Amino acid sequence: MDTLHANHPDKTLRQRWNHLAGRAQLLLSDTLLCLVARMAIASTFFLSGRTKVEGFLSITPSTYDLFQSEYALPLVSPWLAAHLATYAEHLFPLLLVLGLFTRLSAMALLGMTTVIEIFVYPDAWPTHLTWAALLLMLIARGAGALSLDRAMGVR
Repeated sequence: MDTLHANHPDKTLRQRWNHLAGRAQLLLSDTLLCLVARMAIASTFFLSGRTKVEGFLSITPSTYDLFQSEYALPLVSPWLAAHLATYAEHLFPLLLVLGLFTRLSAMALLGMTTVIEIFVYPDAWPTHLTWAALLLMLIARGAGALSLDRAMGVR
């Protein structure tokens, strides 16, 4: 046995690495990864939505100004865009936290991310790619075991 390790010292290192990787895979289950992804991306969008309102959901005048200038979109009025974005940034993150309609919510936020990337901040692609990675994982995997989706039997 010692001669085997002496001839192939990397085999022992590889075996140790593979053992550690296997343990990490057990500890970092899809349930945990999906929960963390849901909370991470939900907080990003929810906090953005909170900057657009006063009180519960009263859209601020500065939000309308942003959608007329910096966030101006083609084919959508600034007033409508401000309302759609603000409500989406509150509703879909809440659904993600609950794990309710997770795939639908992730698709909606991915669509929003795409619009932001193309029409608002095209140079912010590293940030948007990070958001997209989390959202695509949730679209592919769903909410995970700790969710209302799973409790209701929804994939």
